[in-house]
Amino acid sequence: MSHITTDREFKNSLNLLTLIQQRMVGSLFVANVLHLCEDYRVKKVIEVANNFNRNTDELVAVYKAAKSASVETFTQCGKDVDWLGQASHFVAAASSVCVTPPDQLKPTDNLAWNAAMQTRMARACETIAAGEGSENQEAQQQYEILENFLKGI
Repeated sequence: MSHITTDREFKNSLNLLTLIQQRMVGSLFVANVLHLCEDYRVKKVIEVANNFNRNTDELVAVYKAAKSASVETFTQCGKDVDWLGQASHFVAAASSVCVTPPDQLKPTDNLAWNAAMQTRMARACETIAAGEGSENQEAQQQYEILENFLKGI
């Protein structure tokens, strides 16, 4: 496997993953920014996304809980921009993506890519809140996470 250096290579590699692998990689992206969201429902997603023995009912229940967390964190941000609150929202949104039930997916959906984009937004919010601007290294970290995952399969 070659070293991933661009989003094109990253997305192409993600497109080769099965749905289960997409859930697993997406949950790794969420775990990388999990410190930005303290919601227990979001933390449960990582466990369920990586559980091969889970049933559809459990997937749906965790999906609904994560979606609720995403909506709640979005509405808590209000009119004044709370960058860490926004970061929490994006982490919750990314977590719900990871456990989207199969019947709600389009053939072109890639859960890992969608989770990656949400977690990048979370990291951008974190860096803005810290006064560091909007530059962050989340994309590079995701490339490394994916490379390590692919080495293990």
